[in-house]
Amino acid sequence: MAWIDEIPREKATGLLRKELDAAVKRAGRVWNIVQVMSLNAPVLKTAMDHYAAVMFGPSPLSRFQRELLATVVSAELDCFY
Repeated sequence: MAWIDEIPREKATGLLRKELDAAVKRAGRVWNIVQVMSLNAPVLKTAMDHYAAVMFGPSPLSRFQRELLATVVSAELDCFY
């Protein structure tokens, strides 16, 4: 597995600190999929905004259906996130 540099939350400033703090507020921790984007805070923010739109925005799918779909796809792809 490749090694990817990361900025720990304790050393984060500005937009990155704001996004990592939001991750902790959301999930109780910073998951690896979020942490790995720490070198590019604007990309991290865009990814989190996209996630929020997909999971919480208007949709013909219920929240449960969206979570179920994400879980099934992750399991099928052997995704650790």
